[in-house]
Amino acid sequence: MFNLIMRWFEWGHDNTGTLPVGRMFEYTEGPLIEHFRVDGEPQLERLMRLPCLFMNEGIDDQVCRVGTLTRARIVNREVVFEYALDPEVPPLLNSVIYANRNALDMPHDFEFSRNHWAIKEVDLYRFLLRSVRPRRQRPTVFEIAEHENIEPELASAMMPFDAGFNDVYAAIQEAAANAGLRCRRADDIWENPAVIQDVVSLIDRSRVVVCDCSGRNPNVFYEAGIAHTLGREVILITQNAADIPFDLRHLRYVQYHNNGEGRAALTQALHGRMETILGH
Repeated sequence: MFNLIMRWFEWGHDNTGTLPVGRMFEYTEGPLIEHFRVDGEPQLERLMRLPCLFMNEGIDDQVCRVGTLTRARIVNREVVFEYALDPEVPPLLNSVIYANRNALDMPHDFEFSRNHWAIKEVDLYRFLLRSVRPRRQRPTVFEIAEHENIEPELASAMMPFDAGFNDVYAAIQEAAANAGLRCRRADDIWENPAVIQDVVSLIDRSRVVVCDCSGRNPNVFYEAGIAHTLGREVILITQNAADIPFDLRHLRYVQYHNNGEGRAALTQALHGRMETILGH
């Protein structure tokens, strides 16, 4: 079991908080309420033995933390409590909790927008071990988010920034659209001062990454390596089989001709591969 305490303020600011007693045990099953309340009063000593999920209201990018209660008392029908955050559990996003709301016995959307204190009959730490990816080691050349945030309908194309590849990019975009994806490449966006950061951020958010090895472009090879390291689904394409690096020749790739007929065949082949990846 665990305490779920939903408030509007940032957790960890001064490690204290308050909540009206009347908001306790909302969204809590009846038997749990009976166990933790006697003669209408919450049994704070029992509650303090449970781990806590401290959440801000909302279902998006708000940050929530895991920890314990260190002290709690009732003053003028307010629960005044002190808490400590678990340093071994990194900050989580509400979107991660929302995506797993049924596993955490939080099926009601309104629960994410109301200050309250609930008890959930779920092993919080077991859930974290099974469902939340551990903290990633951070690179120094560019930044990646602490937690993955893959956009299910996003594909990206890694290819030379050359006008000769514009029609190829259009063919890739058509294949992605046919599979229900939208495809972007780094020169479509400008969110960071450094181009490499835009490239990495795009790869990290992508469900599928298409890498065109034609011409043995070193940037594309570097980007393919990043995509493989991040665990993305990578589709290699090339106009010349000799342009596929030796270390990647054991992987399937799509060879195409850069003319109207060849690009149409590329679109068809990529569409089929994307459909397989997406499980359609």
